[in-house]
Amino acid sequence: MTVPPDRLVEALRAAMKENERLRGLIAQAGEPIAVIGMACRFPGGVRSPDELWRFVAGGGDAITPFPTDRGWDISALTCFGGGFLHDAADFDPEFFGMSENEALATDPQQRLLLETSWEAFEHAGIDPRSARGSRTGVYFGVIFHDYGYRLRPPPPGIDGYAYFGSAGSIASGRVSYTLGLEGPCVTLDAACASSLVGLHLAGQALRRGECSLALVGGVSVLATPELWEETTRHGQGLAPDSRCKSFAAAADGTGISEGVGVLLVERLGDARRNGHPVLAVVRGSAVEQSGATNGFTAPSSASQERLIVRALADAGLAAADVDAVEGHGTGTPVGDPIELAALLATYGRGRPAGRPLWLGSLKSNLGHTQAAGGAGAVIKMAMAMRHGVLPRTVHVDAPTPHADWSEGAVALLTEAVPWPDTAGRPRRVGVSSFGANGTLAHVILEQDQPPPADAAAGDGTAGRAVDRLVVPWPLSARSAPALRAQARRLLDLVTERADLLPADVGFSLATGRSAFAHRAVLVADDRAEFLRGLTVLAAGPPESTDAALDGRAGAGLVLVLPGGGGWGLGTGRALADAFPAFGAEWATLRGALTGAALQTAPQVALQVALCRLLESWGVRPDAVVGHGAGEAAAAYVRGALSLDDLRALLAAGARSASPGCRVPPGTANVLVVGRDEAGVDIPRGVRSWVLLPPGRAEIRAVTEASATLYEWGQAVDWRAFFAGTGARRIDLPTYAFQRRRYWLEATDPGPTPAPGLPAAPGVRR
Repeated sequence: MTVPPDRLVEALRAAMKENERLRGLIAQAGEPIAVIGMACRFPGGVRSPDELWRFVAGGGDAITPFPTDRGWDISALTCFGGGFLHDAADFDPEFFGMSENEALATDPQQRLLLETSWEAFEHAGIDPRSARGSRTGVYFGVIFHDYGYRLRPPPPGIDGYAYFGSAGSIASGRVSYTLGLEGPCVTLDAACASSLVGLHLAGQALRRGECSLALVGGVSVLATPELWEETTRHGQGLAPDSRCKSFAAAADGTGISEGVGVLLVERLGDARRNGHPVLAVVRGSAVEQSGATNGFTAPSSASQERLIVRALADAGLAAADVDAVEGHGTGTPVGDPIELAALLATYGRGRPAGRPLWLGSLKSNLGHTQAAGGAGAVIKMAMAMRHGVLPRTVHVDAPTPHADWSEGAVALLTEAVPWPDTAGRPRRVGVSSFGANGTLAHVILEQDQPPPADAAAGDGTAGRAVDRLVVPWPLSARSAPALRAQARRLLDLVTERADLLPADVGFSLATGRSAFAHRAVLVADDRAEFLRGLTVLAAGPPESTDAALDGRAGAGLVLVLPGGGGWGLGTGRALADAFPAFGAEWATLRGALTGAALQTAPQVALQVALCRLLESWGVRPDAVVGHGAGEAAAAYVRGALSLDDLRALLAAGARSASPGCRVPPGTANVLVVGRDEAGVDIPRGVRSWVLLPPGRAEIRAVTEASATLYEWGQAVDWRAFFAGTGARRIDLPTYAFQRRRYWLEATDPGPTPAPGLPAAPGVRR
C-alpha cells in the first residue's frame, strides 16, 4: 500500500509537534523554582529579610523574658522566656478592609500572614493588586490555634467572627480572598516542618501548571503559655535559659519562639522572562516520615539520611556539590547528634580535601520558631548566598561530643567564614526542618546564575542608559499618616544609601507598589532635591489639605488645547529626544503640515504630539476640547478629523466661533496643553494644570504634569514612562502599615484545665 507523500509530511509534522510538546513537559517537570520575594517578622525586632541578615551576621540573640502584656500566669514556668514577637498584637485593619471587632477576633497569626504576604509581593517588585485574579497558590503552615481559646464564649461584638478568626484553614483562605488569588490554597500542619513541606508542595504545583506563582511560609504566635507549661510538666527538653545551643557540647534543650516567614516563588524560566528578581533557586526537595521509631517524637538518623539522598537526587546533584547545610538544630542533647550523624553519613562523604560541609542553625539566634522555622532558614541562606558569608552559630562552647565527627567532613560554624570558592558553579546549601510528628523536609537552594543575555534592565531594555535626569518618585497610601510614614521610610533609606540612582528608585516605586487614594509625587533631577522633598512630605502637617495628601479621587479629566500660540523656537526638541512616542508623532505631523499657509502648524503638531505622549503613559481623558487652532488639534486627537482634513482646515485658516472655550460641566480636572490658561473658562473648584508654562524646561514640565495627574487620581502607566531609561528594580521599604493593638483580653471564671486540654471559656492565661 502506497501512502501519498502529503500524508507522510502531515504525519511527520504531527510527530515533531508531539515530540516538542513532550520535551516541554519533561523540562517543566524538572524546572527549578525561583524565590522572587521574601518577608518576615522574627524575634529581636526583625521586620525584613535585610534586618534578619544584619541580626544574624552580627551574632544577635533574640531571647527575652516572657511578655507582660498578654495576661499570662507564668509563675509555674521554670525557663527564662523565649523569642517573642512583642508587637504581634499590632495590626492595621483598615488597610485590609476589616472592622476593629473582626480584627480583635482574628488570630494574630492570620494578621501577620496578611501583612507579610503583601510585603513579599512588594519585595519582588510586583504590585500586589496586580495579582488579583491570578493563579497564585497559597501554602501556609499554621500549627497553633490557642488564640481561639480566648473566644470561648465569644465576647459581645465579635461573636460573628469567632470561627473565621481562629480556624487554621482560614489563615490561608483569608490571604487568597483579600488579595484575590485563585490558585491552590492550603493550610498545612506538619509541625515544625510545615513551611518547608509547603515549599515542596508549591514547587510541584508550579511544575504541573496548577499555579503561576505561590506564597509559601509559616507562622507561630502563642496566645497562651500552654506549650511551655505542657513541655515543663513532661520534662520534654526546654533549655533553662531558653536558648538553642545548636550542635554544641553545652546543648541542654530547646527554646520556644515565635515568628512568620513568607516566600513568593515562581518557575525559574517565568521569573527570568518576567524580569523578577531571583533571590535563590530551589534545585530540589524531598519530604519523608520517620515511621515507626523507638518513640513517637524520637528522630531517626536513617530516615534523615534517606531524606537527604532523595533531595540530592531530585536536584540532580552529588553531596559534594553542596557547600553548607542550615540544620534543624533545636539544641537538644538527643536530637542534634542524630541529625549530625545523618549529615556525616551523606554530605560528609566524598568531599574534596579541605572542603568540609559547613553546618549552622538560625535557631541559635532566634530560638525554635516552629512553623516559621523553615521559611526563616531559607531567607537566612538566600541572604548568605547573596553576601557570600556563612554566619556563625552562636552559643557554641564546643562541637557536641555526642557524635563522631571523624565519620565525615562536616564543620560547625563557630565563626563566620567567607563562602568557599565554588570554581564558577553556583553557591549551594541544604535546609532541613523536622516535625515532632515525624515529618521530615529538606530542600536544596542555589545561587542564581542567569545567562548573560538575561541580565536585562528592569524596564525591559537591554542597556543601562539612565540619562533622563528628571524623574518622578510616586508614593501612595491608604491614609495621610501612612503616606507620611512611607516618605519617612524612603527618606531613611536614601539618606543611608548615597549610591542609589534616582531613576531606579522611581522605577521601583512606580512599578512595584499599589496606587491608593492618598498620593504624592516628588519630581527632581538630583538626590539632594529628592531628599528635601521627602523631608517636607514626611513632616507634613497632620491635617494637610494639599491635594497630594487628602486622597481626593479624580472625577474626570479634560484636556484643553488653547490656540494662543506663544511656543518658542525649538520647543519640542528635548521631548522628541527623550520620549519616542512624542518624537514619532511630532515628526509625522511636522512632515505633513508644511507650507507657508500653515502658520499654526507648529503649535498643532506640538499639541497633538503631547496628547499622544500622555496616551502612551496611559492617560485617558474624558474629553479633549480647544479653541482657535487648538480646536482643530483637539478634533484630530479625538479622531474626528483625518490628517488630510486637519491639513485642509489649517490651510483654510479656520478659526473657532468663539475666542475661547468653556470646560464641560461636571469636570473635576483640567490639563491645559499649552503655555497658559488664556481663553480657557475654568469654573471655580475645578483643578487645573498648565502643561508647558513659560520658563519651565520641557522634560521637567511634562514629568510634573504626569505627577499632577497621578496625584489627582488619574491612572498613569509609569512603566511606559520609564521605558528606554534602563532603570532597574531595587529593594525599597515596603508599605508603612498603621498598626494599633488588637489583643483579646480574657477573664477568669474557672480553674486551669488539665494538661493538654483547652482552657475553659474566658480563662486568663
